[in-house]
Amino acid sequence: MTTEIVDFAPAITLTGVVEARIRTDLSFRISGKISERLANIGQHVARNQVLARLDPEEQQAELVSAQASVASAEAMVRQATAAFERQKELLARGNTTRRDYDQAEASLRSARAQLDQARSDLSLAQDQLSYTELRADADGIITARNAEVGQVVAQAQPIYSLARDGPRDAVFNIHEWALTNVAIDNGLAIALVSDPAVKTLGDVRELSPAVNPSTETVTVKIALRETPPAMSLGALVNGTGPMKQQKVVLVPWACLFEIDGKPAVWVIDRASNVVSLKPIAVGRYTKDHIAVSGGLKSGETVVSAGVQMLRPGQKVEIAAETTR
Repeated sequence: MTTEIVDFAPAITLTGVVEARIRTDLSFRISGKISERLANIGQHVARNQVLARLDPEEQQAELVSAQASVASAEAMVRQATAAFERQKELLARGNTTRRDYDQAEASLRSARAQLDQARSDLSLAQDQLSYTELRADADGIITARNAEVGQVVAQAQPIYSLARDGPRDAVFNIHEWALTNVAIDNGLAIALVSDPAVKTLGDVRELSPAVNPSTETVTVKIALRETPPAMSLGALVNGTGPMKQQKVVLVPWACLFEIDGKPAVWVIDRASNVVSLKPIAVGRYTKDHIAVSGGLKSGETVVSAGVQMLRPGQKVEIAAETTR
């Protein structure tokens, strides 16, 4: 065959998984013992739906105490108000001293301040009681559960993981070499592994800034433009993207030989019909061809059949020639 330099941009297909764009870890704002668990993994929940409860005995006692403090403070305000009004009338008639009037006014202000404090404590106690219920912060699907009934949990300890409804991502772990050689500017084709007929397009949304030292890969999140119903959370998908275009020579697999453990091909000198081995640099292996990125030029004659019978300096007869 006669070599020819062509533009080469094969596609790379990798397997990833569908994940929610936003995932939230839900936890209680206070510590306590779980008395009820109302949601399971895989269950779809609505915003503000109760997912779990803590034993509220302590918070209920604090609420009752706060309510009693408010009632006591209100009584003190009524008493101080009545005393102040009497002193105000007496002062107007000249039957009391300015000092007694000022003391009554100060007592009223103090009683009102104590009432404000009691009401604030009541509001705090009501909030603490509401914190014994864990509610979903958005519509979504429970993807993980980290606690059971009877377990004592700490404040902010994750209890559930919630995958919010809405946009979905296809997440891939890509080798650094592939990441630098794949053209990711345009839409990437995403297909369901179990049913390749289910397809959509996606765009690169996020690239991990570091390489994972364990897998030597980079995490890439592809935002799906549309999410077919079959692409549920956790579904395996194939993502296909074209490599960046490069100039190569495509030769059949039958051309490949080796020299000193490195790839090579047999080249024929058209003037003398003598063969010689020529080292090559392989850019990529495909199903039918080898993409030679270095070592060959256009117009060279390469042996495409019978390479196992040749030796350096051998004179051959060309039976047929094809141009590719």
